[in-house]
Amino acid sequence: MKRFIDKSSTIDTFWRSIILLGNNVASYKFALGKTLINLSNTNTEIKIDTIALPFAKHVCEHLKTNPKQITSKSSQFLDYCSQFNKDEITEDQLKEKTIQLGFNNVIDAFHNVRKSEVPRFFEDQRQANKSIVLTDNFFKLKEIDRYQNLQYEIESRWRLWETAISMKISPNLLQIHTDEDHETLFIIDEHKRIDVTSSRNSLNGYQKGKCFYCRKDISIESGHENSCDVDHFFPHMLLNYGLKGLNQVWNLVLSCKECNRGGAGKFERIPDISFLDQLYDRNNYFIESHHPLRETIINQTGNSEEDRISFLQSTYDQASSNIPSQMKWKPNEFYGEQL
Repeated sequence: MKRFIDKSSTIDTFWRSIILLGNNVASYKFALGKTLINLSNTNTEIKIDTIALPFAKHVCEHLKTNPKQITSKSSQFLDYCSQFNKDEITEDQLKEKTIQLGFNNVIDAFHNVRKSEVPRFFEDQRQANKSIVLTDNFFKLKEIDRYQNLQYEIESRWRLWETAISMKISPNLLQIHTDEDHETLFIIDEHKRIDVTSSRNSLNGYQKGKCFYCRKDISIESGHENSCDVDHFFPHMLLNYGLKGLNQVWNLVLSCKECNRGGAGKFERIPDISFLDQLYDRNNYFIESHHPLRETIINQTGNSEEDRISFLQSTYDQASSNIPSQMKWKPNEFYGEQL
């Protein structure tokens, strides 16, 4: 069985490693990522005073719903963001304080992933010109077909991270539940349900804007022609035959509409055995990358690799005993490399 960790040198893989795999002590990397993704100009040099206000406002928006945005006890910059939310300081004052305090560490650490540095999307020119200079990598990133999906992935990762630290637990230990009807992930805190993020946004970090089955480009934003479905790898109807946990994260993937429910779609069939390898790799991605879904998937599928392989094989065998083998399904077309 192949190992998952994708070492291909694609630009969007490097970007996702920053957002999904970075060890964050504050939410500023998410805020800076969203600010860069939403840049509308094509200039190479970006002055710090240009990005200061949008950067700060991303933080301010999250403070409104989750006041915990840093693992340390206090932050002057967050104090000013809170004051802005209370109308105690103006936009100009917020901008001034952000330039002074907001970028102290995040620009230096943005490209650091697991004690090494990925190819850079900008160079730091604050001392010379009070700016950052966007690299060719950033402009190549903007050219990919799934570019707009990246902002939703950042938001999803941010919400999972801040929810975990606000509960004073490691993001890796956060227990996530799924709501099939509303396509959301949620937690239970003191017997209360707290919605965290869209399941589409969370699942897309692995799939990189591609259908799990045919690899066609998909959008995680609703209302688009190629908007994706959240699909049960093992069909939901198998709950009627005693299979359990099929609404859990480990069994959910993103599919194009054609594969899920098109003319030759999957519907209530079991995917070909080759896709079971892919599901195993996807779940291992969340575990090995220390994603906030890590502990949830471990609890759902097993503590060790052997346990998780056994779990999936057993589920596949049970599913096959209830759905005829001739109903094993593959997409009619394949549009790219395997995940």
